Amino acid sequence: MSFNDQKLGQLGEILLQAARLEIMPRFGRLSAAQVHQKSGPFDLVTEADEAAERWITSALAQAFPSAKVIGEEAVAQGTTGLEALVSAELAIVLDPIDGTRNYASGTPLFGVMAAVVARGEVVAGVILDPITERRYYALRDGGAWREGSDGQRHPLRVASPVALGEMEAHVSSGYLEEPLRSRVNSRLSRLGAVSMLRCAAHDYRLVAEGHSHALFYNKLMPWDHAAGWLLHREAGGYSAHFDGTPYLPRATGGGLICAPDEASWNALREALLEP
Repeated sequence: MSFNDQKLGQLGEILLQAARLEIMPRFGRLSAAQVHQKSGPFDLVTEADEAAERWITSALAQAFPSAKVIGEEAVAQGTTGLEALVSAELAIVLDPIDGTRNYASGTPLFGVMAAVVARGEVVAGVILDPITERRYYALRDGGAWREGSDGQRHPLRVASPVALGEMEAHVSSGYLEEPLRSRVNSRLSRLGAVSMLRCAAHDYRLVAEGHSHALFYNKLMPWDHAAGWLLHREAGGYSAHFDGTPYLPRATGGGLICAPDEASWNALREALLEP
């Protein structure tokens, strides 16, 4: 089954409807009993995450009956696994709410993400901002673009390369092991500006739109990164694992650096990781 821009638009519409029906009506209205920890205090799930994933999964089963749906919460609950990322002819990897900590605290910085994986390769992706209802789309070798309520396409392009001291980067170092974590954190002043939004969906759309220069991650769950990685790639960016190998959606470790071009990637890697 090939995945074209018409099918991608259909996928984006499903995410939008779920946001309208399940996510936004609960935003800012959750009680403490509707928010739970998963692996720890920085890993939350809410009633909205679970309801949105159920709604989207059901809609995807009707729209794309041959696709295997891999939802973050289904994996957390043990009802599905990541094996289909390699074996399935078509899989859709879903993050019903990315930036759950922001969502749970009433902070309007969260997204919905879905990536289409065919035989282990990311072929399409969409990121939805439920607040603005903007959708950010990418098709492998087909470009990246933004769509709003008017349906007009606006092509995405990463920022032009700049010197290391002028780069603005979104850095997530919390999952690094010592002593690498301390090494990276001690070197962040080498960059022009550093931020952490607690939301990969917005990290990726900012670099794909050219508003920031670089991303740095260690933990790589596919629902957090597959769609955004393709968005960045199709917007002209360069990325690789810490060891220089290409990103693969089945890899959950190995780190990831995204930059405007290969020279910028090398500069970032040397500045943050080299002994």
